[in-house]
Amino acid sequence: MNFLAHTWLSFSDDELVGNMLADYIRNRERHLFSEGIQKGIALHRAIDTFTDSHPEVSEAKKVFQPLVRLYSGAFADVAFDYFLARSVDGSTLMKHSEKVYATVHRYTDLLPENFLQMFCAMEKDNWLYNYRYDRGIEFSMKNVLNKARYLDKSIPVFQAFLANREVLQYHFDRFFPELEAQALAVHRKLVSD
Repeated sequence: MNFLAHTWLSFSDDELVGNMLADYIRNRERHLFSEGIQKGIALHRAIDTFTDSHPEVSEAKKVFQPLVRLYSGAFADVAFDYFLARSVDGSTLMKHSEKVYATVHRYTDLLPENFLQMFCAMEKDNWLYNYRYDRGIEFSMKNVLNKARYLDKSIPVFQAFLANREVLQYHFDRFFPELEAQALAVHRKLVSD
């Protein structure tokens, strides 16, 4: 769900592809990919583990828990992509987005159909860049609601985001620098192994 953060915290093309792909494959399938992509998959999982256990993320999830209970983490992730997108200038974000799309295109022969379908929609609507706008995050939150099996599609999650934007920004600002440091440490360990 937080594609921007996962792409932002990738340190090579192979790692970027693996980092994006991780949620679209089973763990036993990771060995079907090159060593570099496998490192990206491992990085993705390390990022998720660190994020899921961080106290600032736990606090941010409280904004959404009354509405979506166990899905609160997915909505916090989406909200954090908004703040990440807004933390850099537009031209830097556009260059990053274009680099991600171009990189993934070089690997399409290796990637599963379910990932490619999502990626096609992502590129067409430029999700990575549009996370910086309210409409982009609203679209993303609706997308999460639509994919969630047990949630009513009319839950006002986006309205909760808007009403609590300052609180969520506070938690993001305290969390994300630590995540960046953790991702770099994991990357260095993966490269040295």
